[in-house]
Amino acid sequence: MLIQAAADLNILCKVLDPDANAPCKVLTNEFVQGKLTDYQTVYDFGKGVEVLTIEIENVNTEAMETLAREGVKVFPKPSIVREIQDKRLQKQFFRKHGIPTAEFILIENKQDLVKHKGFLPAVQKLGKEGYDGRGVQKILNENDIAKGFDAPSLIEKLIDFEKEISVIVARNESGEVKTFPVVELVFNPVYNLVEYLFSPANISKEVEQEANQIATLIVEKWDFVGILAVEMFLTKDQKVLVNEVAPRPHNSGHHTIEANFVSQYEQHLRAILNLPLGSTHAIMPAAMVNLLGEEGYSGTAKYENLGKVLTLEGAYIHLYGKAITKPFRKMGHVTLLDTTVEGLRAKVDFVRQHLKVVSDSVCKRL
Repeated sequence: MLIQAAADLNILCKVLDPDANAPCKVLTNEFVQGKLTDYQTVYDFGKGVEVLTIEIENVNTEAMETLAREGVKVFPKPSIVREIQDKRLQKQFFRKHGIPTAEFILIENKQDLVKHKGFLPAVQKLGKEGYDGRGVQKILNENDIAKGFDAPSLIEKLIDFEKEISVIVARNESGEVKTFPVVELVFNPVYNLVEYLFSPANISKEVEQEANQIATLIVEKWDFVGILAVEMFLTKDQKVLVNEVAPRPHNSGHHTIEANFVSQYEQHLRAILNLPLGSTHAIMPAAMVNLLGEEGYSGTAKYENLGKVLTLEGAYIHLYGKAITKPFRKMGHVTLLDTTVEGLRAKVDFVRQHLKVVSDSVCKRL
């Protein structure tokens, strides 16, 4: 999607991806297959570009730092990516700069959970290598301690929230900052993945203003350049707490391709090239449904009832071109536009009921 936005601005793209058959291979001007966490691979790749950016946090930041010292523009800064890679450092950044977040304690191993059992109920998050809901679990009481992660992590007070919201914020080198309308997220309760969202969120003007101010404060304190997704909790007493951030275009901003005057992808390009940021105003209320691999299926992807969704007015289907599906793998998304919230909810229900990602191979849960 970033490549598609780049084509409109006549920007040539070169992509490094670990998958030799990555979907972007047929779209990009130049493709390199290689490991994103390998220093030499990232360094050699980066020497051939003017501006280097990322679409996943699990990258070699040491190579990125070397490239930045040698004159390659690297956004976001490698030091920021390193902080975000480790949820422990990320949380400490929030605390240091007065950014509201849930109360937390850093722990080193499972034994530390026993020492802090009085802090429960809590959510345990691995410091590193947690992604798309992995590395996160609830520790509600002493009986759950046995399943705790035995690795450096943090425990965070379980928040009794009303809803989860997100702000996509952009900042360029000149310091210009713009936020997209706040969205409301609905997560899969088991796999902790966004299933669908609504834009704008059903929140008060005061909460909207606070969420935007928090997102702006974060990018300014970090001197961040690019797109940052800020996921937040809205508590029952209408307080906004930052959950975590992602230093890249994010699935909570996919709908902006059709729903806003500028998409998050074009905005990211404008930011890292230090161009004027575009208008983030919404053209129309929108929803986005993530297309996740159906539970119980693994193999060559098939899309059931695609034709039915194509007949739906205001539906825009984006298939990512991943050949293989597996349970809850992100395979695409559908953006939905409508003039009313009721209309959006009906369309979301229709897509979720009909469009399924399956395969000929059925896998059994062990």
